[in-house]
Amino acid sequence: MWEYTDKVKEHFLNPRNVGEIEEPDGVAEVGSIACGDALKFTFKLDENGRIKEAKFKTFGCASAIASASALTEIVKGMTVEEASKVTNQDIARFLGGLPEEKMHCSVMGREALDKAIAYYRGDTGKEVEDKVVCECFGVTEKEIEKAIRENALTTLEEVTNYTKAGGGCGNCHPAIQEIIDRVLGDVHAKPVPRPKMSNLRKIRLIEETIDQEIRPSLKQDGGDIELVDVVGNRVLVATRGACASCQAANRTLKNFVEVKLRELVLPELVVEEVSQ
Repeated sequence: MWEYTDKVKEHFLNPRNVGEIEEPDGVAEVGSIACGDALKFTFKLDENGRIKEAKFKTFGCASAIASASALTEIVKGMTVEEASKVTNQDIARFLGGLPEEKMHCSVMGREALDKAIAYYRGDTGKEVEDKVVCECFGVTEKEIEKAIRENALTTLEEVTNYTKAGGGCGNCHPAIQEIIDRVLGDVHAKPVPRPKMSNLRKIRLIEETIDQEIRPSLKQDGGDIELVDVVGNRVLVATRGACASCQAANRTLKNFVEVKLRELVLPELVVEEVSQ
């Protein structure tokens, strides 16, 4: 039995924006009923180029319905450019977290958004044929690579949780492992030399990144974090608001806060939660 947050249950029992927009500006269909999950996502822009309406139809589990409902709520009011930066982690955070085994539902939502934006931009005809790695669930090599990079995945089990690839007959496990090894090799190969950063500069960058890139996303769901101290490359933080009681708080700290700080400040940073 999966443990769902109250917000997941709410969006499953009372999903928002169910349906299909007539003459949409963006439309996409991802997944398939044969694979267990399918989603159709549509959006329409207002005269200012912002998403005024977003709707979905889905076939799937509680997490799939809740993720699609959350996606429609997240993107409303955004420009297409802003919406293009929404990640599957944003969907999961909006819901207060998802079970690891159900993260593929948030990935499906992000894929639908990407394809709907491509439709709006007229890029659908530019897609290059991609190799299907997992025949059971129709997951391609590029989809696996993107999930690994965006979610810092390192194991076959994590890839299955986030994409469903490898969750059937298992024949694709060696191919998935090769992709993991290659992507991780790309990430760690040829490190870019960085100028030595003073401790004062590092702390200031950490504070700026938390204030400008991290805190706004957390506050959307009633959460927050406080920077307690920086000891070498250890960033000590305390969770506040909804984050303090969220079952997925540790995943948020590692998969969102730590990833952002490593990307924008220093790759060696490690985020640790402390009680205060």
